[in-house]
Amino acid sequence: MLAASAFAQAQIDRLDEAPAVGTLGAEANRRAAAISRPLREAPLAGGLPAALELLAQALPLSLNAPGPGYLAYIPGGGLPLAGVADLIAGACNRYTGMSAAAPGFARLEADVLRWLASSFGYGERSRGILTSGGSIANLAAVCTARHDAFGEDGDLRRAIAYTSSQAHHSVHKALRLAGIPSANLRTVDVDAGLCLRIAPLAAAIRADRAAGLRPFLVVGAAGTTNTGAIDPLPEIADLCAEEKVWFHVDGAYGGSFVLSRTARQRLDGIERADSIAFDPHKGLFLPYGTGCLLVKDGHHLAQAHSGDAHYLQDFTLLGRDDEPPNPCDYGPELSRSFRGLRLWLPLMVHGAAAFREALDEKIELARIFEAGVRRRIADGAPLEIPTPTALSIVTFRLRRREDEPLDAWNTRNAALIAGINARERVYLSSTMLPVEDGLAHTSRVCVLSFRTHRPRIDAALADLDATLAELGRSAS
Repeated sequence: MLAASAFAQAQIDRLDEAPAVGTLGAEANRRAAAISRPLREAPLAGGLPAALELLAQALPLSLNAPGPGYLAYIPGGGLPLAGVADLIAGACNRYTGMSAAAPGFARLEADVLRWLASSFGYGERSRGILTSGGSIANLAAVCTARHDAFGEDGDLRRAIAYTSSQAHHSVHKALRLAGIPSANLRTVDVDAGLCLRIAPLAAAIRADRAAGLRPFLVVGAAGTTNTGAIDPLPEIADLCAEEKVWFHVDGAYGGSFVLSRTARQRLDGIERADSIAFDPHKGLFLPYGTGCLLVKDGHHLAQAHSGDAHYLQDFTLLGRDDEPPNPCDYGPELSRSFRGLRLWLPLMVHGAAAFREALDEKIELARIFEAGVRRRIADGAPLEIPTPTALSIVTFRLRRREDEPLDAWNTRNAALIAGINARERVYLSSTMLPVEDGLAHTSRVCVLSFRTHRPRIDAALADLDATLAELGRSAS
């Protein structure tokens, strides 16, 4: 155990100086195949030290997601104390699928969920469940909305759901897994800021209802993965209340900003949603595999997920007074890890204020990066910022030349991000955003690691300058 702890600490100690991205692609696949070992009846020669050596070779073959220069996709960070919590939870190995089996641990997890629900503006009737991530949280939310609308025997061929063109792909998958035909998902137009438009949403709901269909779910975004766009949550809540349609908010990326003192107001209306999914492994900086679903009225969540079996009858014989909420009654899992300790231990040791301050800092760092790009534009750099910066994601790209074909423009923008990433101080990701004649290759900076601070943002801007200079020389 000491050797493993030393291994983990050594990796953490190297993060500041390590390249922002490891080896990927064909070379990584070749090296991964070289360290592969068959699983045999006998132990690995060399034991744990030999196994750790193989892990040391495998680790660089990856995105360096916990590093300070990782500004791609949605960073997490992976608080070391959450890793300690996993060690404790795994070593103690108590069963937490049912509260009666470990009421002490269940109470700690319930305390975390109650605090989270309150932070989002939910009251005492709310309930929640910790999941492996936003995908399962969205699936559980869809199943809850479906059960609320159709019960056990409704005709799902009539079930219609609505979301914007910027919705995360897990929403589409959740509907399909929940038995909703893919053709029954309506994709609603977005505005110039890539936020869902209310008028076409209202028109689509009313047209479907007039056609004899059953609108049952609207999914809004509290920070899309593409650009961080926030849908008009109060207006969606008004419409859903009027039409008696379940309102679910996918806040996997942006939901945690309800804890931010500077950004909370940008999520106004989220407390009116019937359910909210968000990922503590994003905005609360925890290791991957930590999602959450909160439902305003826990009765609906329990109706969709609770069950019973004869082999569980012994638990009913125990005293149930003051028992914490039963996790298996509110989610799809019966066997599950003690995920609550991942949140409880860091919150207890660091305090909630530390998380608020870190989130405020990420908002400010995104503002600094955006301001830096705008200064360069004012000084003549051929750049543009195509979407508003709602939270901590900033989009930017090279400005299109007059009469430039889309493919050529996209090729230049792919070269821009490749040049920035090649310097290995930061790692950015890209997306494709709509323009008049198709989709435009766009770079994105997402600041959300607790290890990312001002010097790394300055490095990103400096690497942007260097890459622009290189591209200018190659074009001349």
